[in-house]
This record gives sequence, structure tokens and C-alpha cells, in this order.
Amino acid sequence: MTKSAKRTEKIQGVTVAGAAIAQLVLPLAAAVSGQLHQLVTSLGLQAIAAMLEHERTQLCGPAYAHDPARAATRNGHVMGELTYGGRRVRVRRPRAIDRTGAEVPLGVWTDLANQDPLNERVLEQMTIGVATRKYDRSLESMPDDVQSRTTSKSSVSRHFVAITEQKLKEWMMRSLAELGIVALYIDGIHFGEHVVLAALGVDAQGTKHVLALHEGATENGAACRGLLADLVARGLPTDRTLLFVIDGSGALRSAIRDTFGKRALVQRCQVHKMRNVESKLPESKSLQVRTAMRQAYKSKSSKTARQLLVNIARTLEKAHPSAFESIHEGLDETPTVLDLGLSDALTRSFSTTNPIENMNERIRQIARRVKRWRGGEMVLRWVGAGVWEAQRGFRRLKGYASMPKLISALAALDHARQSKKPVDVIKEAA
Repeated sequence: MTKSAKRTEKIQGVTVAGAAIAQLVLPLAAAVSGQLHQLVTSLGLQAIAAMLEHERTQLCGPAYAHDPARAATRNGHVMGELTYGGRRVRVRRPRAIDRTGAEVPLGVWTDLANQDPLNERVLEQMTIGVATRKYDRSLESMPDDVQSRTTSKSSVSRHFVAITEQKLKEWMMRSLAELGIVALYIDGIHFGEHVVLAALGVDAQGTKHVLALHEGATENGAACRGLLADLVARGLPTDRTLLFVIDGSGALRSAIRDTFGKRALVQRCQVHKMRNVESKLPESKSLQVRTAMRQAYKSKSSKTARQLLVNIARTLEKAHPSAFESIHEGLDETPTVLDLGLSDALTRSFSTTNPIENMNERIRQIARRVKRWRGGEMVLRWVGAGVWEAQRGFRRLKGYASMPKLISALAALDHARQSKKPVDVIKEAA
């Protein structure tokens, strides 16, 4: 092809493309003034109608064409409903019948009808703060020629219950065996008379996974054992050491010991411990003690941290015996991670329950609109909705690049136990 021909072809191509763009711009001229959604909706419904008619033509052949071998014949239209744009819209549905007069279902319609994006839309709107009575106002308007059915407050509520029950059931039954969890955060969230225990797992790459929710009347031993039993039944390993980060709950600590024995390496939240000690001190003394405890937790080894904490407690023994006892309670488990040889960032991540506390705060923000709780199932559904929303903002654990050091340290602990070596040499073994 000569250069002149190529140039001519290029010019023609530009002309054709320009004409196509011009044709597209014309119907969009009204869209820029606020009609874009209505235009897209109309085109989408027209596309659905075209797909339905195309399938009927494949079954019945072209209209008014005689074909003795055809499997079905046309039988007019009926009005049906599909979910579109967050509400139910009326759609003219073509019908086909076989030789016996029975209707032949159209696959396109069946697929569209079986999908229920309305449930997902309701869940999305509810978790971002839209009230059931304001749901319809939150949707885009429909074209004047499209008949739609508004979604009432009770209907929105039913859809929300249905989707949260379905998702919660599927989520609570999924296997944990393939996640490769190496550490867990466990904490409780209170809703009226109910407590929901949540378990947040961390895998070898530092990725967070919400593992389970367990509802109970209180954060007692039975509820804690129920949560751990569910985790084990769904595949959480018990044959290797796991790191557990918890608050000061004695019931939870006891349940972990009963379920995992020596395979559980427990780190108590340092922030909870400092708050507990401060609550037993006058304001004039609390700042000084908090600063001293923070310095102790920045030590390079748990042995040094424990000694510094004992020294702090000794200064409080006579004047503030409650604070003295608080420091000693669970003292050995507050500096646990200092001996694992982790980076400073990952050490801080595993020193407190902040990762799960952040998730719990998001759950509370979503559930606070509930004025009256009607049982544990309702609590679990709302907590589940909060979890799904919180997961969207999950990031890998701070300091995740140091996760291989944690895995090596936990493996060294297992090896030390098998070799019947002292387990207080984690750092050297790692």
C-alpha cells in the first residue's frame, strides 16, 4: 500500500471515528444536565428486553415465519419484576409455550430473576448509615416511563435480615485450615446484655482475617471456650505454637490454656495493663507510673522489662497496694513478645490489642443506630454487618515484613519443647 493510500485510509478512519463520537454525543447532550442515570437505566432495560426477545427467537424462530420443526411458539407478553437500581421495576417479559401449551422458561429471565442484588444493595446502604425509612430516598430516580415499586421500611428490614443471616451462616461455617494463621487477637464487644467475642487472625504474610464471632451473656469461661472450640473445629491448628494477644480477661486466659495448653504463647495487652494500673492511682501519680511502664515495655528482653516492672510496683506497695497488685497480676505475660526477635514495628503491633480494637470501634459505629436489641441473633447479624464493612479497610499488620522472624521463633519453641529444652531461650533458639 502506498503512503498516499495509507494516509487516505487514516483520514477516513478518523472521519468514521469522529462520526461515531458525534452520534454518541448527541444522546448524551441531555445527560450532562442531570439525565445520565435515567439514560443509562433506559438503555439497560432495553438491552434486557433485546436479550429476552433474542432467546425467544432462537426457540420459536423469526416472527410470522412457519417452521413445523420449531420447539415452541410465541405467546405474547406478561409483566414481571426484576431488581434494578436498588428497587423492583416492572419489565415486559416475552412468553413462549411448547406443543402442550406449557410455558417454556427463558434462561435469561431465570438468571436475572434468581439474582437478588437488592439484598446486597440494602446491606451496603445500611452499613454506610442509611436508615430503613430513608432507603428509598437514597436511590437514584427512575425514568418516567419505567414503572417501579418503592421499597418500604419493613421490606428493607426483611432484606437486611435475609442477607445478614445468609452471609453470617456461610461465613461462620468456612474452613480455617488453609489460612495459615500464626497469631490471634481476641476481644469482646458489649451490646446491652450481650457480649460478642471476636477473633482476628494474622497469617504468615501479616494479612488480617476475622475468624469467628461468638455471642454470650457475659465474657465468661463458657463463652470463651465456645469461641475457641469453634475455631479448632473449623481448622485452627492445635499441633503448633500460636501467639495469642488478649486483654486482661482471666476467663479468656484460662480457656486458652485449657484448649491449647503449652502451644499457646500469650501476650497481654500493654495498653490495657497501663490503664488498669492508672485507674488505681491518683492523677498526680499516674503520669509518672505510665511513663515508667512504657520505658519498661521498650526493653530489649522480657527479663529486663519484668525487673523494671517489679521495681515500679515496689515503689507503690505501701501507698497504693491496689496498683501494686495490678502490676503483678499477669506480669509475666505483658512483655512476652520482647523475646521473639521481631522488628520494633511488629513488636508494637503484637504488644496491644489495637488491631482488633480498631475493628470493634467500626462495628460499634454501625451498630449504634440500633435502639433496642431483640436477642443474640440480632446482635450477631449487626456485628457481622460491621465486620464486613470493617474488612474493606483492612491493611496488613504494621511491621509485617518481620513476620518470618515470628514464624521462626514459634517453630523454635516447638522444637525446644520436643527436645525438652528450657523454653525461656526463645531468642537464642530463633
